[in-house]
Amino acid sequence: MDNANTDPLKRVEDQLKKCVKCGACRQNCPAFTAFQREPAVARGKVALAQHILKDDIELDDQTYLAMSKCLLCGSCVDKCPNDVPTDEIVIAAREALAQKRGLTTFHKAVAQVIKSRTRMKMGAKAASILGPLFFKKVPETSGLRLRFPMPFIGNTRHIPVIADKPFMDCHPEVIPGEPGKPRIVFFVGCMTNFVYTEIGEATLKLFRHLGCTVIIPKGQQCCGLPGMSGGDINTVRELAEKNLIEIEKYEADYVMSACATCGGALHRLYPLVVGKRNPALRARLEALAKKTVDASQLLQQLGLDPAETGAGEEIRVTYHDPCHLRTRGITRQPRELLKGTPGVELIEMEGADRCCGLGGTFNVYHYDSSMTINDSKSQAIIDTQAQAVATGCPGCMMQLSDGLKQHGSNVEVLHTLQLLVRRLKL
Repeated sequence: MDNANTDPLKRVEDQLKKCVKCGACRQNCPAFTAFQREPAVARGKVALAQHILKDDIELDDQTYLAMSKCLLCGSCVDKCPNDVPTDEIVIAAREALAQKRGLTTFHKAVAQVIKSRTRMKMGAKAASILGPLFFKKVPETSGLRLRFPMPFIGNTRHIPVIADKPFMDCHPEVIPGEPGKPRIVFFVGCMTNFVYTEIGEATLKLFRHLGCTVIIPKGQQCCGLPGMSGGDINTVRELAEKNLIEIEKYEADYVMSACATCGGALHRLYPLVVGKRNPALRARLEALAKKTVDASQLLQQLGLDPAETGAGEEIRVTYHDPCHLRTRGITRQPRELLKGTPGVELIEMEGADRCCGLGGTFNVYHYDSSMTINDSKSQAIIDTQAQAVATGCPGCMMQLSDGLKQHGSNVEVLHTLQLLVRRLKL
């Protein structure tokens, strides 16, 4: 087999050469803000990847740690004068490390969970039953805190409540709409399915209001991005194939997600990470990518009239750009939906497009640094004096909520669609 097909870094070797180590990435990198060390910034990651490719450094724990200090937010890519795709390079480097040294114990466990929807459901059910033994209710919030520290979690983190029943268990696979209106496959995502089920309900309500047929494939799986964080591309590939098969069962005009991360996986990362490694799947994944849209993007495209959503008292709102929407150019649509809604005053925060610090498993391995990154985001939200912050990613919602609570703020964290549907006049 061609070495380029077996060594992930061989596939990005030409991209590695594009980096001239100018350091422009330093001022845009949230990880560098937290760590203030060269290995945390993009050019440091590129240099490390070059040494891994040459096989002239020891692949010890420090090498793993350095490569884990990246949120894959794409900020460095946006600002790079040489268009170096550092996020793609980091993904390849993590895959190379996983191939050479194996997955970490944590990411082996992650793989076992995300590869099985049944295990996820069992875990969620156990958490809802045993929760009171391990967690305590945070006064005046809908979140929880651990009663005692646990590995990777601690006991200061603000944790959302697991839903009593998964969203997908509450609805049939096909919800018919009006003749001639679009058919939409709804890729739900794990956070919406098991935690923020109200996002799923808001999504359904809005698209049914537009007369769409909504299809919720029961066999859909996790998008796989938690595995990508640890270089477990085999798990990502397995989940991509399963999701592709489930989605292709239905004739649909669009594949829609209300989760920026899931949408980013289907639209960009599946073709990039899986398609390049599997020519047999490439064309099908590219076809899926072309159909994939974010919910806010599609609502505007289908003509949702925000003027129909004028019920309720006036509310002052600010908006946070999820990285997986920003890197796809989806920044205007959610803002226009919010601005056009009577009674909603949209106030821009400073650094709205800056990463909130979640970064998937970055938040697990580097929690304190994750919250250091989040500090400026929380303060920017508070400074707007908004009553609520809207965003398009359940993961960001969890991170924003945690940060705001730790700043003593009662600003409400909502998905953009939740805010719209609260004001919908049916």
